[in-house]
Amino acid sequence: MIRPAAVAGLFYPGDAHTLEKTVDGFLDVPAATSPTPRALVAPHAGYVYSGSTAGQAYACWKGADLGPVVVLGPCHRVGIPALALPDADALATPLGEVSVWERGVELVSDFEQVVQDARVHAEEHSIEVHLPFLQRLGVTEVLPLAVGWVSPADVAEVLDVLFTEPELRFVVSSDLSHYLTYPEAQAQDAQTIERILALESVGHEDACGYYPLNGFLLAARDHGWQPKLLAACNSGDTAGDKRRVVGYASFAFYE
Repeated sequence: MIRPAAVAGLFYPGDAHTLEKTVDGFLDVPAATSPTPRALVAPHAGYVYSGSTAGQAYACWKGADLGPVVVLGPCHRVGIPALALPDADALATPLGEVSVWERGVELVSDFEQVVQDARVHAEEHSIEVHLPFLQRLGVTEVLPLAVGWVSPADVAEVLDVLFTEPELRFVVSSDLSHYLTYPEAQAQDAQTIERILALESVGHEDACGYYPLNGFLLAARDHGWQPKLLAACNSGDTAGDKRRVVGYASFAFYE
């Protein structure tokens, strides 16, 4: 079973050649950090708005030997009090298919807060927009978890098991503030960035991916991981109206 691309041609180019060139352009920046981080936090808006910020994160993985990647994103379309796996063997983009990591499914399926739900993933973009970046970096397997209305402790409990896999890497998908004026967004996002760098939880008004993000920050704090800010901007800096912007930032996390 294949989960087809839902937002190709909307959030990112629907043509494979154009998409490849677009992603490679975003990745064509100096890697801002060394050694290779274990996890990234990156935005999930349309590429014209946040692709450059996401590219700053993924550039950290250029040249790395990447195995499976866990991608945690929020639910925008279908809410659920759980972490949802897709009912699929692979996820499709115009660049091809990425397999769902079978062993990862086995590792997390026994948790009460983890379910399989195709509805949650069917039109969700928060995970899909990251797949072309991972594909261009050579990733062939992902564990996609759409995180609904669950506590940080419920997310961290699942991550505690996954963190013990030494070759596994992680992406947390989140934008920052929504629909503030340009100066208001800059001020609020600066505070949110400081909280993330301090491994402190954020609120729903600070980040649309606060459910997966807060769970990840809790797990990272418990395991002694350290964050680094890679890039930050908002849609007023890229392709949007400065009167009503969305904030973006990317981070790397190290063991």
